[in-house]
Amino acid sequence: MIWQDLALFSHLTVAENIVFDDYVSKPFSPISYRKSIDQSREVIQSLGLDLDPLSRVEDLSIAHRQLVAICRVLRAGASIIFMDEPTASLTRKEVKALLDITRSLSSRGISIVFVSHRLAEVLEICQRVTVLRNGRLVGTYSTDGMTQARLSTLMTGLELDLVPRTFSQRDSPILELRNLSRQGEFKDVSFRLHRGEILGLTGLLGAGRTELSHVIFGMKQPTSGRMLKDGQPLVLRSNRDAVRHGIAYVSEDRLNLGLVQNQSINMNTAVTVLSELEKPRFFLSPERIKELTAHWIQQLNTKVSDADLAVSSLSGGNQQRVALAKWLATKPEVLILDCPTIGVDVGAKAGIFDIIRHLADQGVAIILISDEAGEVWMNADRVLVLRDGCIITEVTPSETTEEALEATINA
Repeated sequence: MIWQDLALFSHLTVAENIVFDDYVSKPFSPISYRKSIDQSREVIQSLGLDLDPLSRVEDLSIAHRQLVAICRVLRAGASIIFMDEPTASLTRKEVKALLDITRSLSSRGISIVFVSHRLAEVLEICQRVTVLRNGRLVGTYSTDGMTQARLSTLMTGLELDLVPRTFSQRDSPILELRNLSRQGEFKDVSFRLHRGEILGLTGLLGAGRTELSHVIFGMKQPTSGRMLKDGQPLVLRSNRDAVRHGIAYVSEDRLNLGLVQNQSINMNTAVTVLSELEKPRFFLSPERIKELTAHWIQQLNTKVSDADLAVSSLSGGNQQRVALAKWLATKPEVLILDCPTIGVDVGAKAGIFDIIRHLADQGVAIILISDEAGEVWMNADRVLVLRDGCIITEVTPSETTEEALEATINA
C-alpha cells in the first residue's frame, strides 16, 4: 500500500525508509547500512529519480517524500499494489517515470489498483476504471473510448463548466513585490496583486513557488527586495506579523503544517483566533468555539458528523475545508493557497474553487499556487510561470489555451 498521506519515518534516512520492511521481517538480523544504501540506490535508479539515500526524509519536499514511499513499496516486491494518489505532488517528468514503472510492473503480472483524481492519468494507465460517488458504486467501465469530461460527470453527477475566469478590476494593488529575492530559492520576483483578483503561480517542482509564499507569509526573510501593502512598506518578521497585516496562508502540507490531526475539528477551526474566543480573559469559551465552527461548516459546506471528532476523521476534501476555514476566520485581505486541492477528488475540487471564486468576488486577493496547468488556467485571472526561482512569463488564461500554458510550464 502506498498511502495518500504517506507513512514514513521522518527522522530516518531515505535508504532506511526504503528498506524498512527488511528490519521488520528479520528483526534479529544484523543491519548492514552499506547494503541498505546500495539496495535503495538501485530502486531509486530504476525509477530514474534524483534522491540521495543518505538524506533525512524530514529535510525533503512533499514531492520527494512521495517518491520515497513509492520506492519503499516497490522494494518490498509486492504482487498486489494499491497506489492511493501516488502522483499528487509530482512533476510531469516524475509522473511519467512512475507511470512507466507502473506499466512495467503490470507487464510482469503484478496487479495494481491505481487511485487518483487526475483523470488523464487514470485513462492513460488503467484498463478499467471503477467510479464511486458518496460511498456507492456508480459503475465499472473500460477506459477505451472514455473521456475526462464523461468521467467527471460520472464522479460528480454534474456537467462541469470548463471556462477560464476574466477579471477587469484594476484599482491600486493591495500587495506588491519589487525584485524580491531569497538566496538559493528565488530571484527578482516582482508582481502586483489587486483586491478581488486570483493570481496563479505555477511551475515545476523546485521552481520556488512555495518558498516565495513562505516569505510573503513571514515564515522566512528575503535577502533583498521589497514588499508593499496598500502602497506602504511591509516588513514581516514572523507569520504572526503577516496575520496582523491581513495575510493568511493555507499550506500544501496539511498533515504537518495545515492541521493538528489529533485535535478536534472545533479546535482546528478556532486555533487562529483563540484570543477572540476568551471568556473571561485567559479562558476559552466552548460555546463561542462551537458557534465559529458551525458557521464555517455551513459556509464551506463541510461534511462533518461531529465537530468534536479529530480532524483526521474527515476525508481529504473536508480536511482541506477545515484548513481553509481556520484562516478565513482571521478575515484575511490576502489569501495564499498553496496547492489547495492535493489529494482532493474532482467534485471536492469544484466545491473548493467555487469557494475561492466567491471569496474573490467579496474582495479577497488570492494567490493560487498549483502545479496543475488546468487549475490555474480555469481559476486564475492571471498566471505567473516560475522556473528556477524566476518569473519567466505572465499569461492571461482567457487569451490562451490550457495546452499552451502547460507547454510553457514544461518547456
